[in-house]
Amino acid sequence: MRIKIKVKIKEKERNSVSIDTDFIRLDSFLKLCNAVPTGGYAKIIIEAGEVKVNDEVCLQRGKKLRKGDSAEFNNIIYEIK
Repeated sequence: MRIKIKVKIKEKERNSVSIDTDFIRLDSFLKLCNAVPTGGYAKIIIEAGEVKVNDEVCLQRGKKLRKGDSAEFNNIIYEIK
């Protein structure tokens, strides 16, 4: 007997954030877009592998992000414009 199950995958929320500099560090960017309350919390979640940069897990809190890059945390994608 075969059972068919339909699953709906929720689309990820997208937020655009503008920066005025050439780059921003990942931990600072997460604070800027209110994804995390503090830099210490950003450090913890980055080191735990909970953050993706451009669809790849990133463990470097000092990773430089530039316009066109994106960071994902808690199924929300933050894009730099």
